[in-house]
Amino acid sequence: MSKRALIALILLVAAPVRAGTVAWTFDDLPVFGKTKPVADGDAITRKLLVGLRTNRIHAIGFVNESQLTDDPAGRTAILARWLDAGMDLGNHTFSHPSLNMLPVDDYIADAAKGDAVTKRLDAEHGKTPRWFRFPFLETGPTLAVRDRFAAWLASDGYRIAPVTMENADDLFAMVYDEEISRHDRRAARKVRREYLAFSRRIIPWYRSAARMLLDREPAYVLLLHASRLNADSIGALATILRHAHLRPVSLDTAMTDSAYALPDTYAGPDGDDWLERWAYTQRKDLPWDTLPVPPGAISREAARLDAAPKTARP
Repeated sequence: MSKRALIALILLVAAPVRAGTVAWTFDDLPVFGKTKPVADGDAITRKLLVGLRTNRIHAIGFVNESQLTDDPAGRTAILARWLDAGMDLGNHTFSHPSLNMLPVDDYIADAAKGDAVTKRLDAEHGKTPRWFRFPFLETGPTLAVRDRFAAWLASDGYRIAPVTMENADDLFAMVYDEEISRHDRRAARKVRREYLAFSRRIIPWYRSAARMLLDREPAYVLLLHASRLNADSIGALATILRHAHLRPVSLDTAMTDSAYALPDTYAGPDGDDWLERWAYTQRKDLPWDTLPVPPGAISREAARLDAAPKTARP
């Protein structure tokens, strides 16, 4: 551990705990993970939304409308449940492409196609979609590409939904789904325990990194996925964040924090969160030598599943 990282860790432990805020955001709606019957996706969504409402969390879900091509009515009804529960919806592109791999004009076309149903549902609930989340957090391999897409976003009334906290939930969710599909409930429970233990470790790291970089804590934006794992873990996750004195707020509220007006000059292949982007712009280091990493077995199994022939998410 570097001297600077050690000092930051000591200060984090020694400093009086101050209440902060965090916006909960969920990617890959209607449902993240292996292709499921609509009834399964509906059950997962109901459980997730009950957990959010019980814990008084106003969340936003980012939609990949390519998922709606299989049983459009049933999967559209799942999206409507989010709005019926008082949550918001955002654009996550139509087919979840990589901006590093797709020409920017094709990427714009995919993003423009990605909110046709969402806009209709929003209109029925007196809302307008305003937030866009980049797949893989890839904002453009060059400044020219980044600026070209940013201009389209502005012209279509969208703002970028950043990320300043995450817990690798997609890796754990893939393995959890696999154990559920094998009917190995014992193994699935072990994955869930490891997921929650990792969440307890990674959240303090983000808080320490933010203090090192900004000399304060911003209103965080937490990246999660609309998965079976999070539906089964939402109460425990809410407890972890509550014990960390991080009060849930809407994305709109979090984005009023002045930190999100900081310059971001990064362009390149990496899908970095915004703490990394601000550190790059300010030419500062984050405490990478203290960064918790998911268990090796989880990372290896998730990589194997991701490389396998896809019967899964688009």
